[in-house]
Amino acid sequence: MDGRLPLPTLLSHALVAFILEFDNEFEHQAPHQTTDFGGTLRAPWLVSMVMWSRFLRHVPDEGIQFKDLQLRSGINAKELQAWITRLSAWWGYLTVETSPAGASSKRATPHSLVRPTAGGQKALSVWRPLTSTIEARWKDRFSSEAVDLLMARLQAVADQFDPGLPDSLPILGYGLFSSDPKAEKRSPAPVTNTAPTLPGLLSKALLAFAIEFENKSPVSLAIAANVLRFADSASLRIRDLPQLSGVSPEAIEMAVGFLKTRGLAVVQAEAPGKKTRLLRLTPTGHLARDHSQEKLHKIEQAWRERLGRAHIDSLLESLQKIAGDTSPNSPLMTGIKPYPDGWRAQLPAKECLPHFPVVLHRGGFPDGS
Repeated sequence: MDGRLPLPTLLSHALVAFILEFDNEFEHQAPHQTTDFGGTLRAPWLVSMVMWSRFLRHVPDEGIQFKDLQLRSGINAKELQAWITRLSAWWGYLTVETSPAGASSKRATPHSLVRPTAGGQKALSVWRPLTSTIEARWKDRFSSEAVDLLMARLQAVADQFDPGLPDSLPILGYGLFSSDPKAEKRSPAPVTNTAPTLPGLLSKALLAFAIEFENKSPVSLAIAANVLRFADSASLRIRDLPQLSGVSPEAIEMAVGFLKTRGLAVVQAEAPGKKTRLLRLTPTGHLARDHSQEKLHKIEQAWRERLGRAHIDSLLESLQKIAGDTSPNSPLMTGIKPYPDGWRAQLPAKECLPHFPVVLHRGGFPDGS
């Protein structure tokens, strides 16, 4: 592929960097709690941008009936119920009130009122302008012309996708597969949006690519991009994968477990009596890895033919200028440096970004944290 990074990798680098910068600023401004890094007593638990863009942006300060929230978000009732439970009973952003008495309830009915808590309202007030804030920073860092051109080229491609494709990444399911929106039985009502945003356009393009990649694929794009591409060695240490991939240890364990269950890999001790584990592909796993690399190339070529060679080549050019350099002092990587009191500042600095976002139920962080 002429030595450059694949299209989904460049899209991922841009989106993950944007989300990390967004999350760092939210953590800095909004009262919150964390499991291991402290926080403000009785404030909501810290979550990532995807929880805002997929769920909480659709909740006004005065609240909204569950059935209307379903229409706005385009998420089926069963899935939405599960996430409302997390965002209310677990994380403290919402309350669910039965009508008409206003009594608190653990489960929502179609007419239940979903309302922000006091901490949720503070979080919403921080989140609402934050996408524009980070976009403005990127225009200062990369130039307005470069960011505007990237958005225009993303829009030109997105205009040719399924118009119902959401502008936020899904939470990955078992095997780290992306959710196919068609399988979610979305409401025909459109998601309420204002102007397109940079992370929204990046998300649409990534999700469209992932759905096409995962059609009849034994592995997800998240596993192919962040694990299988390293598995060409018989001595791949599992403990090294988080540093190599930019993905959390928890997400790596999920991927390794899936590969083992499907007979695509085995896990062995590095030496008798040693705790260090090695990931080794089976013959079927080698075939899956090779097929994944071929499929990445074929889909990119198919997009050129279907969406227009000029559209894809110009998009790649814009992405390369902004997301092609992930060296420590590049504009992309300096932008994700956390505040000194942020939880990421307590961890080793990121040396690389995922080649596909790993958005998990743990809070929606783009690296599976």
